[in-house]
Amino acid sequence: MQIAEGLHRIGSDVVNCYLVVDGDGVTIIDAGLPRYWTLLRNELAQRGLTLDDVRALILTHGDSDHIGFAAQLSREKGIPAYLHPADFDRARLEVKKPNSGWGPIKVGPMAEFLWYSARKGGLRPRPVGELRPIEDGQVLDVPGSPRIIHLPGHTPGSVAVHVPAVDALFLGDTMTTRNVLTGATGPKPAPFTLEPREAIASLARIEEVDATWVLPGHGPAWDGGVAEAVRLIRHAAEQ
Repeated sequence: MQIAEGLHRIGSDVVNCYLVVDGDGVTIIDAGLPRYWTLLRNELAQRGLTLDDVRALILTHGDSDHIGFAAQLSREKGIPAYLHPADFDRARLEVKKPNSGWGPIKVGPMAEFLWYSARKGGLRPRPVGELRPIEDGQVLDVPGSPRIIHLPGHTPGSVAVHVPAVDALFLGDTMTTRNVLTGATGPKPAPFTLEPREAIASLARIEEVDATWVLPGHGPAWDGGVAEAVRLIRHAAEQ
């Protein structure tokens, strides 16, 4: 689905991953769930592109619902995943997330999330293949020239990815616009956050970023700008 010129989403807003497309090829932000592989190929085909046009995969963090097809992309096309080293062990499935930081739960939204994830291969995640480290402030030489901003809190290696070329900031699970456990909408802290206070403190690192589109790992795209998204996330955290 096209969000804006050069900016696309794969899948549904239950679990998001994104494509940045320019004349040099495609950068993928997050790899969703394993069966998003077919969705990726279909989305590329609709744009007259193939997997040969993919130049990079960047993971906002190492949770299982973000590493999806990363192993297959590495195996079939030799494309490694860029990830902050603090989350390497998560992406390799060497550690499991503790059962904390869930927050409120409503049966309907949680069941929808679990059912959707299961249908898309989420019950059988595959460890990421080759990983390449990224660090705070780094600008990658890949389509879109994305800049990495380290935002620890949700996980130790969570990052935002700023792509001025498409006027977008990708936040992974530093923000949700549709809580998968409650169905609540709008910019809010994401559930399953390991260090909620640290996640909120990390927002100071992005509030000056100039981008219209603020794109979460779960929920619809937000086009109200970064500053307003940060304000709303902080406000929700105080409730």
